[in-house]
Amino acid sequence: MRTKQSKLTKKGVLRTLREIPDTFHTEELIERLILLSKVEAGMADAKAGRTLRIEEMREHIQAKWAK
Repeated sequence: MRTKQSKLTKKGVLRTLREIPDTFHTEELIERLILLSKVEAGMADAKAGRTLRIEEMREHIQAKWAK
């Protein structure tokens, strides 16, 4: 459903940097940037109409996880 590669916005990255504590582990920043990337990709998908109705999502989950 998601596009091949999502891009971050400078605005989003700067907001993330402002929100992170003055001292942090590299992994924490990377995790936040990955989350930001996923959120921005999801928002772009929604804006482009690449979404599923609730029932479609339930069917997708059932097909994937019910074995």
